[in-house]
Formats: sequence, C-alpha cells, structure tokens
Amino acid sequence: MNVNIPHLADTFFERTTNGSWVVVFKALIATHHLMVYGNERFIQYLASRNTLFNLSSFLDKSGLQGYDMSTFIRRYSRYLNEKAVSYRQVAFDFTKVKRGADGVMRTMNTEKLLKTIPIIQNQMDTLLDFNVNANELTNGVVNAAFMLLFKDAIRLFAAYNEGIINLLEKYFDMKKVQCKEGLDIYKKFLTRMTRISEFLKVAEQVGIDKGDIPDLSQAPSSLLEALEQHLASLEGKKVKDSTAASRASTLSNAVSSLANTGISFSKVDEREKQVALEEEQARLKALKEQRLKEMAKKGPSSSATTAGSPVLTTGAGICTTPAIDLFSTPSSTNSTSRMPNDLLDLQPAFQTSMHPIATVSGANTWGDPFTSTDAVDDSIPNLNPFLTQPVVEASHLPVVSSDAVSFSSRTPSHEMFGGKIPFLSPFVFLSFLFHLFLICFLVLRKIIM
Repeated sequence: MNVNIPHLADTFFERTTNGSWVVVFKALIATHHLMVYGNERFIQYLASRNTLFNLSSFLDKSGLQGYDMSTFIRRYSRYLNEKAVSYRQVAFDFTKVKRGADGVMRTMNTEKLLKTIPIIQNQMDTLLDFNVNANELTNGVVNAAFMLLFKDAIRLFAAYNEGIINLLEKYFDMKKVQCKEGLDIYKKFLTRMTRISEFLKVAEQVGIDKGDIPDLSQAPSSLLEALEQHLASLEGKKVKDSTAASRASTLSNAVSSLANTGISFSKVDEREKQVALEEEQARLKALKEQRLKEMAKKGPSSSATTAGSPVLTTGAGICTTPAIDLFSTPSSTNSTSRMPNDLLDLQPAFQTSMHPIATVSGANTWGDPFTSTDAVDDSIPNLNPFLTQPVVEASHLPVVSSDAVSFSSRTPSHEMFGGKIPFLSPFVFLSFLFHLFLICFLVLRKIIM
C-alpha cells in the first residue's frame, strides 16, 4: 500500500530499454497486470505521463525468435499506451466502469457520448491489432499476454456495447450533425463486432472454456436501413415512407439483441470475478493453514523457554510478584513490605554493632528543656569511656532502625565524666577567679613595695 508508484513505473520503463525481448516482454506483462489488478493510482500515474513505452521500432536481432517476438512487443506496447491515453481522456478505465441500466455508458448525455465512443473504438482497435493466431499461442509468453488482452476485450466490448445501446435510444431525437456522427459510429461498431468474433474464436481454439466466451447477437440489418433513412429525411432527401410504429419496432428489436449480448458479456465477467474470489479465498486459507503450522512448530520451544525463565516464572507457574518500579520514590507507608534485597533503597535498615541506642518516646523525641534531669539521665547513654560498663555480647544487642533514631537536647547540668560530680555553677567559678586575681595582685604589690 505504501509503494512509490512513480519509482515502480519508472523501473518498468527502464526494463523496456533492454535489448533482450525476454526482459522487455516481462516488463510489459507485469505493467499490464498492474493496470488490470493493481491499485488505480498506478494507471493514473501512467496516464499523467507525457511519454510511455517507446517501442514502435523495437527489434531484437539476437536470434530468429527475437525477430518474431519483437513484432508482438511492438503491438502489445501500442495497446498499453492507448489504454493509458484513454484513461487520460475520460478519467476512468472502460474495463472497470459500472455497467447496466444505470451504468456510466447508459446514462451519458448525447454530446459526451459521441465523444466517448470513438475513444473506446481506438482502444478496441489497438487491442485487436495484436492479431495472434492459435499456432503462435503455443508460446507461453505470448499466451500470458493474450490472456490479459482477452479479459480486457470482454470488459471493453461490454462498455462499447452499452454505449451503442444508449446511442440508438437517442438517435431519432438527435440533430442532423449528431445523427451523421452516430450513424458512422454504428457502422464501425458492426465492423468491430465481426473482428471481436474472430478474436473470441482464437480464444476458443487455445483451450479457453466455452462458458467463459460470451455470445454475440448482432442487431437486425433492418436497423441500419432505418437509421440511414432517418438521416436522409433530415437532409431533405426522398425516402420510403415508414411509420413511427415500424421504426419503433425495429429499434426495440435491435436494442433487445444488443442487450442480450451485454448480458452475456456481464455473465462472463461475473463468472471470472467469482473464480478470482474463490482463488483468493483458497490462497488465504492456505496461508492461514501454513501460519498455524508455523505457530504449532514454534509453540513447544517458546513455551519451554518461558518455563525456564527464572524471572518470568516460579516453579511451574507464572510469578505474580509485582515488578519493581525503578522510577518510583520510596514511601514510608510501604516500608514494611519492601524486599530485603532492594538495591535501590537508599536507607536500608542497618544493624548496630556498637553501643545500643535507646529511643525517647512521646514529647521527648527532640528533647524537652522543661523535663527534669532525672527523667533525661536515663534516656542518654553514658559516654564516659573510662567508666566500667557491663560487657554485652553483639548477639544480644537490640536492632534499631535508623528511621527510629532520635536525639535529645542536653542541659549544662549533665555529667560529662561520670555522673556523680556535678559541674560548678558559673557564679561560683567567676568568684573564684576574681579572688585568685585579687590575691595575686596584692602579692605582687607587696613585693614591689
């Protein structure tokens, strides 16, 4: 769906510059196949180009077969060019238009119809100019091109036939100039009907099923005579008197016979579409079965790999432990459920191997300066390294989380070297220093005197 169509088309045009008829014929068949079955954007791009296949003088002189195949290459490339030009002129593909009573060719107005039918005639002429016989279709390459041309011929002639039916229904209401153009178109249509009959006989000889070949019902010869007389009457010439009833009867019979031909072509086209859909369904079914077989082959190995994975499974079942979020912030609310081997935990619960630290509960967590000394003494560890303390084994030390550690403020009245001798008050200490200074001053004065 995302192919670069200009690049694809240019690649085919580049192949057609090769000197070998094999390469050129393969490029033409691939291009025609895409024009018939590919996306419509492909033929739209071909129609937008000023130049297409320039193979009117192609000749492969490498061998006798090259001379014969070069003839078909020149004819085939001419038809593909005309098919693209026709799309450029009418902006749709005649082989893909809607057909029937409300189809494109049946509902077209007179002026547009008289301009469109000659375009179909030109495309039909270049298709029939392929001019291959049953003996030449024994070649597989020529046969492949002929089959694509056969499918185009059926659909193209069906659109051509519906255009003629519309023309005949409007003929007796046309102006003189329009009637002249319409009569000329109808005469050419009779000639091409003979040529398409010969083309279908060749298709029957090469093994195409008779059910896939439509029946051609020609209009009665009296219709042509009635058309000519009507034009002569418009030009003021003397003609045989004909009643409106006989003229209407002749027109009705002609339209009926042409409608039967159109129905026959449509049935063949619908049958071909049905066959194509059945083939596509068969291919899709084969692909589905192949895919299931591949999945069945890959199934045991993939399940074994999954079962042996220590990360995804635990024993025989799948591990349901939630994965660790590498980008989440640790929360205190789920600290109790954290895994012990969480490498991203920046505050692990370390175990103390030094002095045990007791916690202060309640309001004393950060120290209360209004609490009594005796109440705080019991909560502060003894930091005197020279004081004899009972030895406590490490295995009996309590484990305290770092989150629970708290500190308390210490007042100046606390013991620093033992706990029984209190510190001197600041007033007593200053009085002592004053008296010592006074005694020293008096002693020095007496010595000097």
